[in-house]
Amino acid sequence: MITTSRYLEAPRRLRAFVRAHETSLVVLALLIGTIGGVVVLAMSVAVAGLHALLFNISIQERLSAQPSIDSLRALLVPSLGGLLLGLAFLLLLRWRPAREVDPIEANALYGGRMSFRGSVIVALQTVWSSGVGASVGLEAGYTQLSSGLAASMGRAFHMRRNDQRIMVGCGAAAAIAGAFGAPLAGAFYAFELVIGGYTPASLTPVGVAAVAGYFVTHGFTQLRLGIAIGAVGDVLGRDLAIAALLGLLAALTGITIMRGVTLCEAMLARVRLWPPLRPALGGLAVGALALLTPQVMSSGHGALHFANLVSMPLGFIAGVFALKALASIISLGSGFRGGLFFATLFMGALGGRLFAAGVDIVWPGLNLDPNAYAVIGMSALSASVIGGPLTMSFIALESTGNLWLSTAVLAAVIISTMITRELFGYSFATWRLHLRGETIRSAADVGWIRDLTVGKMMRQDMTTVDAAMPIEAFREKFPPGSKTQVVAVDGEGCYAGLAMVAEAHAPDLEVDKWVVASILRHADVVLHPVMNIQEAIAVFDAAEAESLAVVEGDGDRRPIGVLTEAHAMRRYAEESEQRRREVSGEI
Repeated sequence: MITTSRYLEAPRRLRAFVRAHETSLVVLALLIGTIGGVVVLAMSVAVAGLHALLFNISIQERLSAQPSIDSLRALLVPSLGGLLLGLAFLLLLRWRPAREVDPIEANALYGGRMSFRGSVIVALQTVWSSGVGASVGLEAGYTQLSSGLAASMGRAFHMRRNDQRIMVGCGAAAAIAGAFGAPLAGAFYAFELVIGGYTPASLTPVGVAAVAGYFVTHGFTQLRLGIAIGAVGDVLGRDLAIAALLGLLAALTGITIMRGVTLCEAMLARVRLWPPLRPALGGLAVGALALLTPQVMSSGHGALHFANLVSMPLGFIAGVFALKALASIISLGSGFRGGLFFATLFMGALGGRLFAAGVDIVWPGLNLDPNAYAVIGMSALSASVIGGPLTMSFIALESTGNLWLSTAVLAAVIISTMITRELFGYSFATWRLHLRGETIRSAADVGWIRDLTVGKMMRQDMTTVDAAMPIEAFREKFPPGSKTQVVAVDGEGCYAGLAMVAEAHAPDLEVDKWVVASILRHADVVLHPVMNIQEAIAVFDAAEAESLAVVEGDGDRRPIGVLTEAHAMRRYAEESEQRRREVSGEI
């Protein structure tokens, strides 16, 4: 069959079968989960191979777990790697000037549509960034490529908007479940951060994808994916209150890190450094920090397995914490690709250990368990930066198997998330979108709102009159009941205001002296065809208008239609109900 689509398509009968049977979605989710697990394995092996080649270590070892690194390699590899990344990005802009869409943005604005080619590019950039030692996490690449493949599969089957969004969530769930060895955390990562909510329709496919991703990646135990946690002592009632205090400190730390990345970007932009030199300079700085401690390099995943980390001297732990935070800020701020998930887990574990020691100094009799507070700090800081309090709680639960500790973790992540949203308003992913001009704060589907524009809702069969027309002539042309309103234009055809027919026939008007311009309303308030439904309703509310003219946005103010508030509200209600029914599975 010949098709005009740019993309691969499943046969029509198979597409119809998948759309008609909910179990087919589960089968596709299983396939996506398997692919997501393979993606995690392939990218992890690629980074390990780069580390072995570029830093002269065993492929079985982690870069951030090394006791020391050759000084020349520590300085040259990240800086030259950053330069190559910058040059490649400069060339890429000529080929693909549009930026790539991540899973959260895709599900929030584009109904789960992502570019497969763009996802591959982001994944390769992330692998290279981590491979040359930049302090970035691989989770951004894992989820980007897995979700991009899932989105392509959904597009091949012409899935409905809600099912397409679930497919993207399945890809992210599989990637996170495999990367952290935590299928529950992977599933809730998809619900909280990628899909934007939990529904019965999404539970089974997302859960199946997460479990599949976990089993695929953990069939290769030599990669040591996941998080290694030492033995944890008893968790008492007092720990809930102390954990809440740690959650507050974690939120403030997370906000500082996110602000730091933005500040670093702004500083490099202000000095007008040639763009390819920015990651080169950032790589050189990270390499210099690695001379002090190699734990700052790459994602820090290996450092989470670092033997007896929490038993290290407090001065050493504090130094690693500060240097790792600085290295992550520099890496992302200078243009390396990656995320902060792994990095914040590592920094949070260090911060939790420091917090426990600090409390013991202030209140010696408490004897807080450093392992327990390393887990609490790890979860609280990640919750602040990444979002997803339940995701972080399940990572702690699946890593330790300790339900009481997970209760303390839940208290910390709730406080951390709440304080971050109150003081900052964004997670790291949505903050980056905000800096680009987007206003979304989660993956909740608002794309249909942007698609429902004034241009699609307005009536184009409007009547216009000259604003200089005498009232007497207007009355003759538009008797009572013939029209509700008429659009008035000036001599050049530009919008002048709305003339209400009923007002023109008011008995107190001096028809021999007044013209249409004397009775016009809303001369300075108009709608534009590109406005979405929410923007239009806000204009109606501010103007206290029942109807408004729609004019071209090119500055000429030529009227092209009319929209009433009642029609806009009705269309909004209809579309909202349609989306609700799609999500609940009623259609």
